[in-house]
Amino acid sequence: MADIGARTWVVPGGRVPFPSHGPEPEFTGFDQLCVLNATHREVELTLDFYYEDADPVGPYPIVVGGRRIRHVRVNDLIDPEAVRLDRPYGCVLRAPVPVVVQFLRQDTRLPGVVALIGTMAYPA
Repeated sequence: MADIGARTWVVPGGRVPFPSHGPEPEFTGFDQLCVLNATHREVELTLDFYYEDADPVGPYPIVVGGRRIRHVRVNDLIDPEAVRLDRPYGCVLRAPVPVVVQFLRQDTRLPGVVALIGTMAYPA
């Protein structure tokens, strides 16, 4: 099978919803990157975050096994620095091999309401 995906992916409109309502972890608001690595080898991706009023932060290393998926909650990224909640960000994911990236957001800021949206990241 031919390689599928791209080596660089962009999410320009991130913003981790905060605060959340409901029991954790099921109803915690989040932004999430879903990565598909259809190649046969494990790869280490890097993720950099960009803000309106601060210098970029990263890289955050992410390992995805060969012929595997990995779901990464942006809320859980803390090294080199915790991603800022409820602040606009953009991020760029770089991979040594082609991968496919989807972006998800779960918004539970309103009591009793769970909003889930998914879209493909932009392959650059």
